[in-house]
Amino acid sequence: MRRASSRPPRAQGHQLRPTTNSNKLSARLKGEILLRQAVPEVAQAEVCFQQALTIARRQQARSWELRAAMRLSRLWQQQGKRAAARELLAPVYGWFTEGFDTADLQEAKALLDELGA
Repeated sequence: MRRASSRPPRAQGHQLRPTTNSNKLSARLKGEILLRQAVPEVAQAEVCFQQALTIARRQQARSWELRAAMRLSRLWQQQGKRAAARELLAPVYGWFTEGFDTADLQEAKALLDELGA
């Protein structure tokens, strides 16, 4: 008779790791959390958004890149860096050739309009 183990299951020969999607998501969400604290940590949030953007670009994950670019652009807009925000977001938005009825692309278009695109 085998005793039940208290250790979590492991794949044969492989340790379980977070997926790359969770890395992109977690960097962006960490940034959001940092901004929503009683005392927002803006500089660290910006680093998180940059990390999410870098991961998405490395993996050519356009939708994730769009989300990270939108969040970073929104932060820069709030800091008065409108030109930088537009320069970041406009080319990412420009890669899309379809799906303009999706919430992400509609939000990106609205932000570009606010930024004077």
